[in-house]
Amino acid sequence: MIPGTVTDIKCEIPELVGDNYKIWKERILLHLGCLDIDDAIRKDEPIIDDESTTDDLLLHERWDRSNRLSMMFIKSKISESIRGSIEEHKNVKALLKGVDEQFATSDKALASTLIIKFTTTRLTTMRGVREHIMKLRDIAAQLKRLEVDMSESFLVHYILATLPSAYGAFKVSYNTHKEKWSINELMTMCVQEENRL
Repeated sequence: MIPGTVTDIKCEIPELVGDNYKIWKERILLHLGCLDIDDAIRKDEPIIDDESTTDDLLLHERWDRSNRLSMMFIKSKISESIRGSIEEHKNVKALLKGVDEQFATSDKALASTLIIKFTTTRLTTMRGVREHIMKLRDIAAQLKRLEVDMSESFLVHYILATLPSAYGAFKVSYNTHKEKWSINELMTMCVQEENRL
């Protein structure tokens, strides 16, 4: 890709505010890679000495430019309230490591928040069953990325337990069938039941 300007890429990068760390980092790295200024993230600083060739000097110059621009860009995408708690660094790798360390423990907090959200989400009306299932499925996928895993079988049973009493006959029907459903099969059957109701 030909390097462009920051505005050429249609990838919105949120300001890092704390609870959006993972998506923030993914988009920062994507953005810097697309701009072709991620050398300082991917490579160590080239060593320059009296025996360095012109190519070595050009390589160092490219790395230095990458480091400066990446540092400025990353800092511009960190909330001022957080920026002060991150130590000053001379290179972008160290800056990213510092940010990583700042938010490493937040994975546990995020997992706890997602578990609470997962266990308290209920479908309270007969409508919107597809969205309800997709919401629970999304939370389960986020938990899986945080190494809080659950089986598909558990998820199917749990989703059924979160449906309102109007789905009572449907739940009994599932429990009396010998075969187990996948999440996609459950969603299809639930949507059919929603239409029937």
